[in-house]
Amino acid sequence: IVQMNRNYIDALRQSDEKLKTENKLLKQGVTSKQKFGSYKLHLEFMLSYMPEARGQGWSNSGCYHQGRYEVQILDSFGLEGVDHECGGIYEIASPKVNMCFPPLSWQTYDAEFHAAHYNDAGKKTKNAWITVLHNGVKIHEKQELDRATRAHPVDEGPEDGPIYLQDHSNPVRFRNIWLEPI
Repeated sequence: IVQMNRNYIDALRQSDEKLKTENKLLKQGVTSKQKFGSYKLHLEFMLSYMPEARGQGWSNSGCYHQGRYEVQILDSFGLEGVDHECGGIYEIASPKVNMCFPPLSWQTYDAEFHAAHYNDAGKKTKNAWITVLHNGVKIHEKQELDRATRAHPVDEGPEDGPIYLQDHSNPVRFRNIWLEPI
């Protein structure tokens, strides 16, 4: 099990000052040093209260699996629950239900991610897929990922990729992140 929290800063690439708040929580904008294929991931996050913001400016971040496929993190409490809101796989799939808690509440994502398969020539033969639970409720089940989502820092390919917690210039805090390769 790979843990990426305030006690395991070495698992991330940025400097300690960028990573931690005064409360020793992780900030948005971090990338794992290690790269992964298929895995189970647990992630806890807290959205900021930003009442003057609108749309994608509402405490926006994302968890990029392999640096390719974004599960959106966004203050979407009480909204419709579409692909660009919290729990959505950006521009690919809306969550089955909007499970976003109000801002300033700790929330969880639990994901099982299976990497795409490639042949020896580098051609994709099977798409990646993901199952996601948001705050304990299944919002995606074996959702096929036929392409990388927008703003992916890593292009699709046969290589393993990092976990990337997007910095969209909005404060989002993270804790208790663990990953188990499968």
